[in-house]
Amino acid sequence: MRLFSRTTNQKSTIPKQIMKKVIVPLLIAAFVAAITLPATAADDAKPAQARAIPLRGKVDSIDKQAKTFKINERTFHITAETRIMKSAKPATFDDVAVGEDVAGNYREGADKKLNVVSLRVGPRPEPAPKQQEKAK
Repeated sequence: MRLFSRTTNQKSTIPKQIMKKVIVPLLIAAFVAAITLPATAADDAKPAQARAIPLRGKVDSIDKQAKTFKINERTFHITAETRIMKSAKPATFDDVAVGEDVAGNYREGADKKLNVVSLRVGPRPEPAPKQQEKAK
């Protein structure tokens, strides 16, 4: 019986050795990876842009050379990324006229300029009529 008890003791120590040699280093590696990954992900992330702010009003003045227009006392700048729509179709800054209703969104740039993201010229387009659901 003594032989039998020794073999069971040896079998019970083998999993402990495996645990010490394999599992413990894996846990340490996982812990180190969990600590360093958020730091590297933060380095790769681009700075978040400011949320677009809505604009609405009548155009008071336009400067086609500087690509700016005024609503009240605020001066808005048209950039290369600005999307301009008129009558639900793409338009250009040349289509904007003094006294027209405009609406859209802008972001304040690093240089404190109010850069227009999107601009709708003219009245709000009528929504498409909803189709009635078919009777069941």
